[in-house]
Parts: sequence; structure tokens; C-alpha cells
Amino acid sequence: MLMKALRVGLGQLIVLGDAVSRPRPRRRSAQGQEAVVKDAAPLSLYQFHACPFCVKTRRALHRLNVPMTLHDAKNDPVARDRLLAGGGKVKVPCLHIQEKDHSRWLYDSNAIIAYLEQRFAGIG
Repeated sequence: MLMKALRVGLGQLIVLGDAVSRPRPRRRSAQGQEAVVKDAAPLSLYQFHACPFCVKTRRALHRLNVPMTLHDAKNDPVARDRLLAGGGKVKVPCLHIQEKDHSRWLYDSNAIIAYLEQRFAGIG
């Protein structure tokens, strides 16, 4: 019980720290931002609200100014089941990439951020 209270408290501190120190979103032309919105439409992030690796990933999304659907795999049983069925494990963060004829599930915050940087950093 004490460990759970510590974990919850630490999680809330991480979320508060993120809110206070969030980076500025990248500025783009209207056409560039429209392209980002269109390219990000088939992406969604499965995450836990207070997970430090999920916070790190959401900060990258914010910094890159990439709007994305977020799924709470901790409190939403439907999202949790989708993550387990599609990705094979309940591990967050997980980026679901819906491509034309198949889906990809990308785990690990560093891999997700590298993917996002590669895909969206160059769009002006």
C-alpha cells in the first residue's frame, strides 16, 4: 500500500514537472502544419498518464507540434485490450502506426521519438 502511494505521488510530481517545463511547440507554416496533421492522422499513442517514459514521448509530440490520438491503456479496458491484441503486450508507450494495408506497433520511448523526429522534424 505504501509503495502504491509513493508510485502515485511520484507520478503526479512527474506530470506536474512536465506541465511546468513543457517545451514550446515547433512553429510551421499553415501548409506545413496541415501536412503534419494529415500525416499524423493514422498514428495513435497508447500510454499511461503518469509513466515517465510516456511523459517523455508526449513532450516530444508537443515539441514537434504533432497532434495525435492518445489512448489510456491503464484506465480504459478497451484500449488495453486493443494494445494487447495488436501489439502483443501491455507495455507503454506504444505507437500504433496504421498503414494502408497493415499495422505496426512501435514500443520504447526512444524508438518512438526517433521515428517522430525522422517523420515530422523536416516538415516546415
